[in-house]
Amino acid sequence: MRRNLVVGNWKMHGSRASNGLLLSGLKEAGPWSADVAVCVPFPYITETALALTGTNVSFGAQDCSAHEQGAFTGEVSSAMLADIGCRYVIVGHSERRAYHAESDQLVADKAKAALAHGVTPIVCVGETLAEREAGQTEAVVKRQLSAVIHTLTHCIGEIVVAYEPVWAIGTGLTASPAQAQSVHAVLRTLLAAATQKASSMRLLYGGSVKPDNAAELFAQADIDGGLIGGAALKAADFSAICRAAG
Repeated sequence: MRRNLVVGNWKMHGSRASNGLLLSGLKEAGPWSADVAVCVPFPYITETALALTGTNVSFGAQDCSAHEQGAFTGEVSSAMLADIGCRYVIVGHSERRAYHAESDQLVADKAKAALAHGVTPIVCVGETLAEREAGQTEAVVKRQLSAVIHTLTHCIGEIVVAYEPVWAIGTGLTASPAQAQSVHAVLRTLLAAATQKASSMRLLYGGSVKPDNAAELFAQADIDGGLIGGAALKAADFSAICRAAG
């Protein structure tokens, strides 16, 4: 049976003071039955790691370079993330795809780089509102995930996949449990054709997940937790979502 996973994506939010309060609140609220992690901005990873010592909350980054090392000013390698103990790294978030023109292949290369250093990539896929209205949802997520499958080959079973419909991120809109499950089932089927581990892989939903809708989303057959944005910045809300996943 798959163990649910809830990951908080802080995006470009936080300060030393506010992070300390948030992490203190999480420590007071935990532990939870589900696996829990927070992916934080690069400058705060080490402090987050220290703050979470002795808890069951893991930590990670929000992006990584596809390169091993070299003259890539401003980039952070997976080797560096591994060196400071990151367990997870988010790759292919829709904001990276949209604002930094990240291609499906670049996302796949980043996932490969992460796995090479023992960091679990959380690979994001999802369609825009225009793509959904055009009936292209299945084709889009299949294309995005297929690039990763082709690049990782037999290692594909080691990743986490997060379905985040772009139209539901930060908008207050949320895919209905049935809509989310439908896409998750497509992803699981695609993975099953590539690896025998598909049934044990964790597929997360992200997109305006809140305490009042988390339980119903997580109850779906192929949804194994969530990648949480705005609600991850509030200890009470994030804790409630973690409880819903347990």
